[in-house]
Amino acid sequence: MRKLDNLDSAKTRMVICPTCAGDSVYNSSNPFRPFCSERCKNLDLGAWASESFRVPTEAPPEDSVYGDAKLQ
Repeated sequence: MRKLDNLDSAKTRMVICPTCAGDSVYNSSNPFRPFCSERCKNLDLGAWASESFRVPTEAPPEDSVYGDAKLQ
């Protein structure tokens, strides 16, 4: 965790960093928000780039025809 000085507590929102689960300042003083640091932001980007994270889809089985079946 890192602490940022000179922040107005009334305008500061703390959130949990999605990568390390540490505290993260969520306002314009943190250019990496919602991440706590550039390292955490880059780790998340790398996971998406390497396809470790995926958006689930309803893909047809490999042996099925993709798309609508033709009526005979």
